[in-house]
Amino acid sequence: MLRLWQFFQTVLGIIFRHPVTGTTMIPILPDGRIVLIRRNDTGKWSLPGGIVNWGEDIPTTIERELEEETGLNVVKIRRLVGVYSAPDRDPRIHSISVLVEVEVQGTMKPKDTLEVSEVEAFAIGSLPKGDLSHDHDRQLQDYLNGISAIA
Repeated sequence: MLRLWQFFQTVLGIIFRHPVTGTTMIPILPDGRIVLIRRNDTGKWSLPGGIVNWGEDIPTTIERELEEETGLNVVKIRRLVGVYSAPDRDPRIHSISVLVEVEVQGTMKPKDTLEVSEVEAFAIGSLPKGDLSHDHDRQLQDYLNGISAIA
């Protein structure tokens, strides 16, 4: 039922031609590794994230999406990295994504196996850069370069 409601909200956004707001996270484990997910729809690695539900604030969305996609829990939201709003940043819809860095803990295991096939933690030197889903290469590079972006 929840999935149906989320789908309905997305369709309404498309019909009324307003961008959909979402979040993207840079999850940092205690050992400094960055957690990525492998998306089922594209087969590509991606930063975790998702759409803000009606009546939900961004911190709640971050906690919910992180747990659904990675099995991890937010310890602390460290900082706002950027806001990404290019109409072509998401091939499915026009979405605006708020990117944040978060400290995380727990056991990596996706709960939403319809969206996520795999969760893995990468040392900065072994990140699979260059072919991430959506505009996540740009988001990750901005983060690694210490840039606060509005794009």
